[in-house]
Amino acid sequence: HELDRINRGGTKTKAGQVWPDWHQELKKFRNPSNLEATFQLICTIIPYCLLWYLMVRSILLGHLLSTVILAILAAAFLVRLFILFHDCVHNSFFMSKRGNTFFGHLLGVLVFTSFEDWRFTHLRHHGTYANLDSRGFGDIWTMTLNEYQKSSSMKQLRYRLYRNPIVMVGLGALFNFLLYNRIPDLRVKRKERMSVVLTNLLILAVALAAAEIIGWRAYLLIQLPVLWLAGCAGIWLFYVQHQFEGVYWARKNEWQPLRAAMEGSSFYCLPTLLRWFSGSIGYHHIHHLDPLIPCYHLKKCYDSVLELQAKSPLTLVSSLKCYRLKLWDEDLREMVAFP
Repeated sequence: HELDRINRGGTKTKAGQVWPDWHQELKKFRNPSNLEATFQLICTIIPYCLLWYLMVRSILLGHLLSTVILAILAAAFLVRLFILFHDCVHNSFFMSKRGNTFFGHLLGVLVFTSFEDWRFTHLRHHGTYANLDSRGFGDIWTMTLNEYQKSSSMKQLRYRLYRNPIVMVGLGALFNFLLYNRIPDLRVKRKERMSVVLTNLLILAVALAAAEIIGWRAYLLIQLPVLWLAGCAGIWLFYVQHQFEGVYWARKNEWQPLRAAMEGSSFYCLPTLLRWFSGSIGYHHIHHLDPLIPCYHLKKCYDSVLELQAKSPLTLVSSLKCYRLKLWDEDLREMVAFP
């Protein structure tokens, strides 16, 4: 009801959608800063590289426990690197498109994700999320209760396995970043396909160079755990951003972008340290309201625009309940557990 109150009135766009007057205030936070972006990169990449060096030293000295502790910290920095990569995809990190493209490709190698291919699916995700008739672009596989009940036993089993946290988060981390991201989306064009090939070749070159310097054993003992831990955290972050109690879904003829942003995206209120490592992506309702706002301006935007604060926060503890949400019930208009 509070969201309904603050969203009344506003300006109608050419598409016939009405945006509240306060939405215009978000544009003030769009302007990226090359200085700020460079600082964000430096304070993320340098510690990440330093942690790699320390992990190599710990493996050579046989201190595997130290390696595990360092890998957890390195994974947190890798999550942050992915958020910076994500901003480059939106052309919101640096002031110039050229800068975003260059560093997008560079960071894509570190996070095992092709810049152009992921850009294709992710930008479409922004135009189709919470739309029941446009699922399938960079989102979590979500069935309606009616679709699930009408599905074959085999498809129901596949869906149950997919939505199992161990499969989705645990196995999905390595599957997505080691295998799935190595193949271009079937719907992309030559530019995106070549981006995948280039990323794969660069990843291979880095792996061969690292193996030559530190050996395959050390490289795999570091890269695989770090990538797995970061992947688990990243998938969980993405999951709770659009799969939570009170989330909004609608059919195409009823779908409203304002409601999709404010109600179809969560406000994941994380502790300060975790917010930093996640690049403030927890302010996901703001990101979907205006994807051109860089991650380093999201909190400022939230603190300045009071209407954004009407969004109920999803805390670290309360987010754990989200794992039981499996299906969208179109009659109840809410996410429900399996029957």
